[in-house]
Amino acid sequence: MEHLFSYGTLQLENVQLSTFGRSLKGTPDVLHGFSLEMIAIEDAEIVSTSGATHHPIAKFSGAESDRVEGTLFLITVEELQHADNYEVDNYKRVTVKLASGISAWVYLDKRYAPQLT
Repeated sequence: MEHLFSYGTLQLENVQLSTFGRSLKGTPDVLHGFSLEMIAIEDAEIVSTSGATHHPIAKFSGAESDRVEGTLFLITVEELQHADNYEVDNYKRVTVKLASGISAWVYLDKRYAPQLT
């Protein structure tokens, strides 16, 4: 099983059903040192699934006071691949340590993710 932290559309039940074929149960958690921006989504299928033309994207700031609230899910390796297929090219999946102390996968702004890997 894999930990996945979501701060955006993967928290929506309709996106979970479309992406994973089931509703996920999760717990609140926080990612420190990041801030959120919105990006335009041009992939019509993703817009149709999420119902939104703009999605949040976490950008590394390094400031401990910056925080992104979201939900920590436990998913299978296969479901993680489905999440990879759902996310557009602006995102990169990396491992981070959350406020809870749990290490989890998260999709970040790929322009800033290399600083973390």
